[in-house]
Amino acid sequence: MSTKWITLFVALAVSGTASAQQIVKIGHVAPVSGPNAHLGKDNELAARMAIDELNAKGFTINGQKVTLQLLAEDDASDPKQGTAVAQKLVDAKVKGVIGHLNSGTSVPASKIYNDAGIPQISPATTATQYTKQRFPGAFRVVANDAKLGGTLGKYAIDNLKVKNIAVIDDRTTYGQGVAAEFLKGAKGPGVRIVGKEFTSATATDYTAILTSIRSKKPDLVFFGGMDSVGGPMLKQMKALGINARFMGGDGICTEALGRLAGDAVGDGKVICAEAGGVAGAEQEKAMADFRARFKQKTGQEVQLYAPYVYDAVMVMAAAMQAAKSAEPMKYLPELKKINYKGVTGPIQFDASGDINNGALTLYTYKGGKRTRLDVIR
Repeated sequence: MSTKWITLFVALAVSGTASAQQIVKIGHVAPVSGPNAHLGKDNELAARMAIDELNAKGFTINGQKVTLQLLAEDDASDPKQGTAVAQKLVDAKVKGVIGHLNSGTSVPASKIYNDAGIPQISPATTATQYTKQRFPGAFRVVANDAKLGGTLGKYAIDNLKVKNIAVIDDRTTYGQGVAAEFLKGAKGPGVRIVGKEFTSATATDYTAILTSIRSKKPDLVFFGGMDSVGGPMLKQMKALGINARFMGGDGICTEALGRLAGDAVGDGKVICAEAGGVAGAEQEKAMADFRARFKQKTGQEVQLYAPYVYDAVMVMAAAMQAAKSAEPMKYLPELKKINYKGVTGPIQFDASGDINNGALTLYTYKGGKRTRLDVIR
């Protein structure tokens, strides 16, 4: 073989290696099947939007243009499937993971990412257990259940002036956690917990537990779970003549709840909190602009967590740029000290990986539409 051809083959081999090195894989996991699919698809669309925007701008690391590639997986809100797809992403050599949505899948998956040395930023996991594990690469961009549930409990007593409270949870890590934190905050003179019941994340008939609660005449029913259960539960409460207020965390605090509950959602009957939120003209404009861009790109309205997914991707990319490397152990220190201004507000993490001074937004529903009450930090 001539020297010319040898030189050409070497050049092609080097070129191919360089091209391979220019692709940085980022994993994303959410339930895009099952009862929470509408929320999971919302998350995945936002992750793709962020990746597409970064690539379109010519994303560079250490002066070299790279292509970010999203590897999206479905955990179906199932812990076993969640750990299976986590291992799949590890095997695919992703440089970071955005996800999961449900605490029940995110917590067990986080050990797999930790063991592999892969940073994980969750846009939705609120269970306190997630960061209490003290995994150095586990972060979240939303407030945790201690703040969310506790704030709702205090609001119920101080603002709604309720006295008799019934609590239901769906037995998931998230549902039990937020209900437990609510109970810690729902304390005051004359306040009674008149019932504690549970259902499942896939149940459709709540007649037995609601009938039991009805006889205790609660002023408020707190539900720890997701909108796919909360909506039908509200319908069955109305059918049984339970006129109590209905309260829950971010799992029920979606645009879809009004559709799922129909006229049972009432006006001002439901109070819920989203783990996040913005206030002030500048930040509200940034969020409104994001929602408009999201609708234009996807043809869909934001359901709940999309802005936090978008920011999580951007934070991870910013840490890579600051470290001049996409290697996890090199950009992890930059994640720990990140100071990023996102569409959801300022993002900095404490020593545990929790967001500093995380916001909560309180909502109610009027005319079937989610209506903001207040933003609390």
